[in-house]
Order: sequence, then structure tokens, then C-alpha cells
Amino acid sequence: MIGQIAFTLLVVITFGIGYKKYSQLRRNILLGRDEDISGDSGARFKNLLLIAFGQKKMFKRLLPAVLHFFIYVAFLLTQVELLEIFIDGFTGSHRFFRPYLGGIYTLTISLIEILSVLALIATVIFLARRNLFKIPRFHMDEMTGWPKIDGNLILYGEIILVTCIFTMNSADEAIHLVEGKGSYGFAISQFIGPLLTNVYTDFLVMLERIGWWGHIMMVFAFILYLPFSKHLHILLAFPNVYFSRLQPAGEMENMPMIMNEVKSMMGLPVEGMDENADANMDEIPQFGASDVFGLSWKNIMDAYSCTECGRCTTNCPANITGKKLSPRKVMMDVRDRAEEIGAKLDANDTRCIKPELKAKTQTLTKDNFDDGKNLFDYITKEEIHACTTCNACVEACPVTINPLDIILQLRRHEILDLAEGPAEWTPMFTSIENSGAVWQVPDDRDKWVTDLLEKEDQA
Repeated sequence: MIGQIAFTLLVVITFGIGYKKYSQLRRNILLGRDEDISGDSGARFKNLLLIAFGQKKMFKRLLPAVLHFFIYVAFLLTQVELLEIFIDGFTGSHRFFRPYLGGIYTLTISLIEILSVLALIATVIFLARRNLFKIPRFHMDEMTGWPKIDGNLILYGEIILVTCIFTMNSADEAIHLVEGKGSYGFAISQFIGPLLTNVYTDFLVMLERIGWWGHIMMVFAFILYLPFSKHLHILLAFPNVYFSRLQPAGEMENMPMIMNEVKSMMGLPVEGMDENADANMDEIPQFGASDVFGLSWKNIMDAYSCTECGRCTTNCPANITGKKLSPRKVMMDVRDRAEEIGAKLDANDTRCIKPELKAKTQTLTKDNFDDGKNLFDYITKEEIHACTTCNACVEACPVTINPLDIILQLRRHEILDLAEGPAEWTPMFTSIENSGAVWQVPDDRDKWVTDLLEKEDQA
């Protein structure tokens, strides 16, 4: 009974703390503006099944894909045993499903044990790749400090988790044998259990409880740890893939106001344009984004879904040629900025209320937030200028994150709102504005058409 009470209290405390943190996480994602997520739901479910559940894009690199697949499938199947642990914890029963499932139960736990061994092997190899073999993409500038520690912590936790599973199952197997009830028949622990039968039964019971409690404690630790970790993708990868844009790769989001202005300038018909639109505008709109508030909530969800695997950066031609741009760092910076704003909102830091609104309110919200900083304090203009908009980073991401869209939003703000940009871009903009062509030429862009028509008329 004491165990049941302790377990229940632990569950309440864990999920209470977790609810608060995950609520803050949701709030941080919704700091972004609305984004239209319409489109073919069938196509979205297809992406969900192939990319999120099927790990389709992971298999562009076979070795890490296979190793990750072991951990991924072990994680999914272990939820069956975890469900049983919860039932046992609340009811005080022991292996609740076994009497009802019989051979299916033995097969399921055996699969979990086999996959746990494969996951353990994969975990050790991943640790070696990060710390011994020093794979370059795990040792770039943005991967120092907490990102490096974070990448290792979850792997150490995985080792502890697998160790607890086998400690629990093997000690339970030994107890079963000592009590003359025969073997459970689990794939791995049936061979470890007999080695423990010479140990005192009380010690075996204690060992089994250590494994049981150790397993569930690690699960609770993961629940509370994920919001602080890149491994949040374990939860967010699925909705992130589902809500991914369905447009063809390379199709950029248009800005209707700019498009209509350009059409008007070039003498093209403008559809749906209010003739008095300019007169009715109360304020000049913001183009692009200077902070997370100007990005969409999907952009911010992308940032929180980032696995920090570095595939985007290693496929980026700008980065390959020595430019400062790292798409992975862009995503990490957006997440860090969202976290910074969220922390100030939680603390109700009134210093961050817009000066003109301080006399009206003492409650800090995303609508009156202004701490004098923005994303350009995290992401330099040199980085966003280096982007070639080739979509290599988007194509490489295993969970369909789109760093390019964020880069474009930052560049649009810099050029359209701040009237800044690289000096070498200015002649191009001037030429487009004056003649509708990228290159500065003395004649109109369509003069060749006029000349051709005149020649045809003369002929």
C-alpha cells in the first residue's frame, strides 16, 4: 500500500510540474503569428506515416538511420511495458497483463528485450560517434556547451533505462525459478535469471524493485527533461511533420501587398486591390520578421522540433564553402529567443513593457513586449546574406523543418523595413525598380518584344 501511495504521489508531482512546463512551451510556440494550415489532409497523413512514423528521410544516411531505428522502435514498443508498470503501480498488482495475454505477453516482452539490446548497442555507437570519432557535424561552433552535454545526457539515460529493464526482468525471472514457478521465457532475461538463483530471495526482490522503480523514475525524468532538450522532437516531430507546408519545394510564401505594388508599378492588372487601400491604412505594416513575434507559430514549432542532427548544415552549400551560415544554428537561435521571451513573460518583467504602454498596464504580455532585443541579436546579417535559397537544408531535414523560411523573413525585414542589405544587392534592387530587370541595361526589359513585333509588321 505504501508503494502505491508513493507511486501515485510521484505521478501527480511529475505530471503537475510537466503540465506547467509544457503549457509554457505551448505559449512560446504561440508567440508567433497565425499561419493558415489548410490543404489536403490525406497528403498530411501520408507525410505523417512515411516521414514521422516511417523515418523515411532518415534513411538517406543508412548507418545512423538503422541505429536510430533500433532506438525508435524500442521506444515505441516499450510503451506497452510502461503501461503495465503504471497499472501495477496504481493497483499494486504484478505483471498485470500476463494472465490475460499468455503467449502474446511473453512474445511482446521478448521483443522489447531484443529491441532493448539493439537500442543499447546503437546508444553506445552514438556515444562513440559523438565523443570518440568526433563526427564533424557534432562539433561545430553552435554545438559547444549545453548542446553537447544535452546530446550525451539522453544517451546515458537510455543506458540506465535499458539496464533497469533487464535488472527488473532478470531478477523477476530468478524469483520465479526459485519459487518453483518455472521460467517466464523472455528472450534475454531467461538466460540471465538462472545466474542469480543462488542469491538470497530478499535480495532478488530488492533487485527487482530497484529495476522497476529505476525504470519508472527514468521515464519521469525524461518527461520533465524533454522541454529543456533537443529530444523534444520525440513528441513534436509528429505534429511538425503533419503541419508541414504542402507546396512544392522551393515555392516561397508571397507577400500580396508587395506583389500588388510591383504589378501596379509594371502596369499589370491587380486583382482584389482596394483603390483606397493606401488611404485606409492606419499604419505601415511590418514586412518579414525581426523577432519571433513576426514569425509564424509553425516556424517556432520547427525550432522546438529541431533534432540538432546537423544534416541541414552539412548539406548547406554556403556552409560547405566556408560561409558563416549554419541552418541548424538559425533554428537553435529562434528557440533560444523564444525561451528568453517566455522566461520574461513568466517573471512578468515589467521592464520589458513598451515604454508608451507602461502607464496603462503592469502586466507583461506578448502584445506589449519590448526588451530592446530581437532575432538579429542572435542571428547576424552575415549569416542570412550567405543563404542561396537552394532548399538543401529543407530537403535534408528528417522532420521537415524549414530554416529557409525564417531566413527569408529576416531578409525581408532587413530590406523592406530597414532599407538595409549588402551593398552589392542595391544595384539589383534599383534596376528591378526602374526597368523590371535584374541587370542594369539602357533599354526596357521588354524592348526586344517590341522590336520583334515591329519587324514582323514591316515584313
